[in-house]
Amino acid sequence: MNQISPSSASEELPALRIMSLHALAYCERLFFLEEVEEIRVADQRVYAGRTLHAAELPADGGELLNATLESAAWGVKGKVDYLRYRDGLLIPFEHKRGRSREDGAWDSDRLQVVAYAALLMDHLGRPITEARIRYHANNKTVRVVIDDAALADLRRAITRARTLAESVQRPPVAANENLCAHCSLAPVCLPEEERLLRAQDEEATPTAIRLFPEHDERQVLHVTEPGSRVGKQGEEIVVTPRDGDPVKFPGRQVGAIVLHGAAQITSQTIHYALAHNIGVHWFSGGGQYAGGIAAPGGVQRRHRQFSGLSDRAFCLQLARRLTRAKVANQLHFLLRSARSHGVRTEVEEAVAAMRAELRGMDRAEDADQLRGHEGMAGRHYFSVLSLLLDPSAAHMQFVGRSRRPPRDRFNAALSFGYALLYRDVVAALLAVGLEPAFGFFHRPRSAAYPLALDLMELFRTTLVDMPLVAAINRQQWREEDFITTAGQVWLADTGRKLAIALYETRKQEVWRHPVVGYSLSYQRAIELEARLLEKEWSGAPGLFARMRLRG
Repeated sequence: MNQISPSSASEELPALRIMSLHALAYCERLFFLEEVEEIRVADQRVYAGRTLHAAELPADGGELLNATLESAAWGVKGKVDYLRYRDGLLIPFEHKRGRSREDGAWDSDRLQVVAYAALLMDHLGRPITEARIRYHANNKTVRVVIDDAALADLRRAITRARTLAESVQRPPVAANENLCAHCSLAPVCLPEEERLLRAQDEEATPTAIRLFPEHDERQVLHVTEPGSRVGKQGEEIVVTPRDGDPVKFPGRQVGAIVLHGAAQITSQTIHYALAHNIGVHWFSGGGQYAGGIAAPGGVQRRHRQFSGLSDRAFCLQLARRLTRAKVANQLHFLLRSARSHGVRTEVEEAVAAMRAELRGMDRAEDADQLRGHEGMAGRHYFSVLSLLLDPSAAHMQFVGRSRRPPRDRFNAALSFGYALLYRDVVAALLAVGLEPAFGFFHRPRSAAYPLALDLMELFRTTLVDMPLVAAINRQQWREEDFITTAGQVWLADTGRKLAIALYETRKQEVWRHPVVGYSLSYQRAIELEARLLEKEWSGAPGLFARMRLRG
């Protein structure tokens, strides 16, 4: 057998992980997401696979290797689990939880063990003519011949991987839909949503197969007690109040840490959070969002974002769709609540004016005109919002929107709710790999991220306005939940805790997305819309900002 290797140019490039070649043979988009954009998700199948490899020790003449090797000639690196000797021959083994492809190996598995064999040949300086794959689901061992043809396949795969790595554009979704159902990155890739978009017509809208999870099982950890300290012990996050016993949370169950006021966090915990995709965010004592951190990444995604949002016509199209969705949700909330409160006649004038602004949005020729119509619609909306409040809750009555500073209790609660929403939106944008400072509708006129302010518009009514009005009408807010000073109102500690509880509870409520056709929590809806927004300039436009209130 002749030694076949890639060109010497590979020595100048970073070595490819052998598992990345496995992903390439499975789906080119999976390779791009994992290796180029560096998005990796360890789901239950991945953890189960790791457990299998740890438990499967060679008991019959094998040698546990478990060593990471790298070949400059091939430009690949990987961890070889163990080898076995058969009739004087050295044979690398790979274990798989699933079933074999009838009596043979799957293409991706075959390429993986061929790469391991090439790596070992280069490292040991001796030929390897065979590798084996053990499929545990159907208890079958498949032999893979290591010959010139197999090594030529490996060289072609490496060349293709290098070509894809040089691009900033994602490859298309896999033609084989069955691959997506078993892919850990389906909630990031959203392949069924792209297929849904291609399949849509005016007569019928197919329903996407659910690959995006309904809930985020990880919790948001709010630390509100002044003087509290957040640290870590092993794989646990530990919150220690100034006066009280420490409370421990499993790290894998925490999705974000939010520190309010004078709460502290150790640098070791920040490092752990960054390594485990846990966002860390800070709020001032007055309820303003101060900032946050997330793991770096998303270079290719940001390149696509900058390229797409540099087109003014494209930005106007997105902004028009966004503002129409926001005003439509406000209208729906007003009309539905006015009917239940018996004030439909009193809000008719404001409703007519908001509908006129919607028509004006369709005619807007630039972003400034669109902002004008959106601003006027908001003014009409807030002018009648007080009609939806129970008159007996006199301490929470609302006479008009005031922001900096809030001048009544309603505005103080509303602004704090918007700050919580802003944090979630920033976290979603960072998780998707977008640059929140580069938006398409809001101007960069303050420290707030324009793209976060853009995406917030879809959720202000559903996640903040509606729960706040409902809580007031249920008499949940008390005067002592607020601190009033000359011309300014703040939330007291009890008020912050109540606002957080209302908001986090609302986020977990499930609703049916009117476009993709499946149900998901509002918390997941924020991430879904961020990913659909990213698709607007990544080759699959049309699904962003089409969510509407129903009922």
